[in-house]
Amino acid sequence: MSGTPNNSDAAELQKFAELAHGWWDPNGSSKPLHDLNPLRMDYIRRVAGLGPKNVADVGCGGGILSESMAAAGATVLGIDLAPAVLDVARLHAAQAGVKVEYRHMSAEALAAQSPAAFDLVTCMELLEHVPDPALTVSALAALMRPGADLIVSTLDRNWRSFLVAIVGAEYIARALPAGTHDYLKFIRPSELARWGRAAGLELRDLTGISYHPLTRSFSLSSDTSVNYLAHFRRVAR
Repeated sequence: MSGTPNNSDAAELQKFAELAHGWWDPNGSSKPLHDLNPLRMDYIRRVAGLGPKNVADVGCGGGILSESMAAAGATVLGIDLAPAVLDVARLHAAQAGVKVEYRHMSAEALAAQSPAAFDLVTCMELLEHVPDPALTVSALAALMRPGADLIVSTLDRNWRSFLVAIVGAEYIARALPAGTHDYLKFIRPSELARWGRAAGLELRDLTGISYHPLTRSFSLSSDTSVNYLAHFRRVAR
């Protein structure tokens, strides 16, 4: 990764490394990731399609989404900067018989190595954990061939997201470990759209993810005030 920016936070990486051992436990600390995965897959299929695409899953963690996309016919490269979760991802893929390549590297390093190489780039719940999210968006854009799609998932920054995602999810429902999120790093859709435009991307869709505390389930919705998915397309020149 020599010559590329170090756009990572050691404390944030440690948080996720500590979750590695339970990443594939659907009832453990990573339960929200398992519950969200079918929604993410439905969204990707709807706005971008899957099948035989060359996909980069940036911030892949233990590989829940990476494996699902590979099982749907994509050629998937998952990258992350937490070695412990990549070890888990590789082991689970081998046990499940799913072909996914995993590398310990940043989006910026991959963009320098393989520019315009991917039909689809996914980046789920990563931007709010890096020091400079605009830099990461630029790297994500650099990975995309003209006409390619980018799917990002992150959290809006407002009083409601603070109450729901931090107070509610981390300290009341304990659906996430306390300290998972830093409210000041949450990203307004207008900020994300601006960074995308600066990187040559066109925002095509915003869709919210709603959490239902009584059933402890998620659904896609028009409410983007807490969690949301964004679909960008690389403008063909």
